[in-house]
Amino acid sequence: MTDLRNYQPRPDLLKGRVILVTGATRGIGRVAALTFAAYGATVVLHGRDVSALEQVYDEIRGKGHPEPAAIPLDLERAGAREFDGLAYAIESQLGRLDGLLHNAAHFEKLSALELQTAEEWNRTLQVNLVAPFALTQACARLLKASPDAAVVFTSETHGHVPAPYWGGYAASKAGLEALMKIQAAEWDKLANLRVNVVIPGPVDSPLRAKTHPGELVASRRTPETLMPAYLYLIGPDSRGISGKIIEC
Repeated sequence: MTDLRNYQPRPDLLKGRVILVTGATRGIGRVAALTFAAYGATVVLHGRDVSALEQVYDEIRGKGHPEPAAIPLDLERAGAREFDGLAYAIESQLGRLDGLLHNAAHFEKLSALELQTAEEWNRTLQVNLVAPFALTQACARLLKASPDAAVVFTSETHGHVPAPYWGGYAASKAGLEALMKIQAAEWDKLANLRVNVVIPGPVDSPLRAKTHPGELVASRRTPETLMPAYLYLIGPDSRGISGKIIEC
């Protein structure tokens, strides 16, 4: 596989591609959406907050990139009908889907397992695991119709190597890695499809600020430093690479 530390994508890497980014209004998701658009993609922006979606939409348009689409959806409350509706909206408005970045995430708090509740676990698993499964399933028909399509899941260090107090969040991210491996195996005979996981590591984001409130912001990498990995995995240069966990 390409050494991502030295990966230099061509300027039109994603030209003509339609890419859905969940959690596109802040953190890694926002930077990914802006970056994908800068490399030529028509980005479908997902988030819960309509005004925040509009801000990212306006920023992309203001830079002269391809006009994006914005679809608000609360993943915590969404079911099969809503996920199917999102896929249908993409098909009816844009006619295709070539990439899907699952970046939306829910985190409750760091605490011992005996202090966590079933309700907290349900919310976390719904957003971090059930929604990525259901949305990938809803979009599978569009992805299979693409000549070259990629699905990327953003995981987390404590899902890869579980640690005390991370509870439901770590379990949800560990499940996400298992989901990716299962999907990669089931798509193994489909040369136009691939699915991989990115583990960002410590990076400046709203989630990191919540989990490490005493950490110096200057000590964290910016989301922009992760973009070579995301561009490689979502773009055509990673064709044939599937089932991988990329630790940044």
